[in-house]
Amino acid sequence: MPLHTKQETGKEFEFTRADFERVRGLIYQRAGISLADSKQEMVYSRLARRLRATGIESFSRYLDALEAGRLSGPAGQEWEAFTNALTTNLTSFFREAHHFPLLAEHALKARRQHPGTPLTIWCSASSTGEEPYSIAMTMCEAFDTLTPPVSIIATDIDTNVLATAGAGVYPIERVEKLEAGRLRRFFLKGKGAQEGLVRVRPELRNLVTFRQLNLLADGWDLRGPFDAIFCRNVMIYFDKATQRKILSRFVPLMKPEALLFAGHSENFLYVSDSLRLRGKTVYELS
Repeated sequence: MPLHTKQETGKEFEFTRADFERVRGLIYQRAGISLADSKQEMVYSRLARRLRATGIESFSRYLDALEAGRLSGPAGQEWEAFTNALTTNLTSFFREAHHFPLLAEHALKARRQHPGTPLTIWCSASSTGEEPYSIAMTMCEAFDTLTPPVSIIATDIDTNVLATAGAGVYPIERVEKLEAGRLRRFFLKGKGAQEGLVRVRPELRNLVTFRQLNLLADGWDLRGPFDAIFCRNVMIYFDKATQRKILSRFVPLMKPEALLFAGHSENFLYVSDSLRLRGKTVYELS
C-alpha cells in the first residue's frame, strides 16, 4: 500500500510500504542502521533528492537500478550517495562537555607513565569535524602547546561530512558558544569574501587525520592500540547484535588503560562483558 501517492498527497513520487522496507533492508546491510517506522517521512525526503539527481521517476525503479549497479558514475558512487543521504550527522563543538576534562586528565597520566610514546585517539564518527577538533583543542590545552604529542584518527561512513571536516571551515554561528580564548587560539576569522566564516588553525588541522570507514566493514584499516576511542551517539542507530559486534572489535584496539567514550543515551554494560563503567558514559576494560 502506498505511503505517498501523487494523487492523494501531491508529492512528487509514489512511496510504498514495500519501498520503505527495501530501503530499511539495504541501509541495514550497508551501514548497520536500523530505521524505525517513524523514519518513513525522513527516508522519502532524503531519497527523493537522489531520484531527482538520477532522473528516475519512482522509488522502486531507483532501488532496482541501485541494486543492479545500473546507475551512471563510478562503481559504488550511488551506493555512497544513498548511504550519505540516510546518515544522520548531529554534532557540535564540545558536545557532552563532561567528557573532555576526563580525556585531558587521562592523556596527561598516560604521558607521565609512557613519556616517550605519543598518544593515539580514534574518533569513530567524526561527522563534520566538531568532535575530533574538540578532542584536538583539549589536547592542546592539556599540554599547553599547539603541537601536543597526540595523533587523532577521525573516521566516518559519510564522505560528504568528511569533506567538510577536512576543510575545517564553519559558519561563525557554529563557534559562538566557545569561550573567547578558545576562539582566538584555535580559529581564524574570515575576511572579505570569507566574512562570517571561521577556519581551524593549521596546527589544529594537522593533529587530525580524516578517513572514510564503515564500522560494519569486514576489515578496518586502523592501527591500534588506542589510548581513547570516541563512539558517541552512534550505537543508538544499531540493533543489539550490531552493537555487540562493533564493541567486540573495539576491545582489541584499546590499550589496557584506554577509555571508551559513549553518548549520553547509550549504555554498553548490557552489550559487552569486556567493559566496565569508569564515569558518566565513559568505559574502561574490565
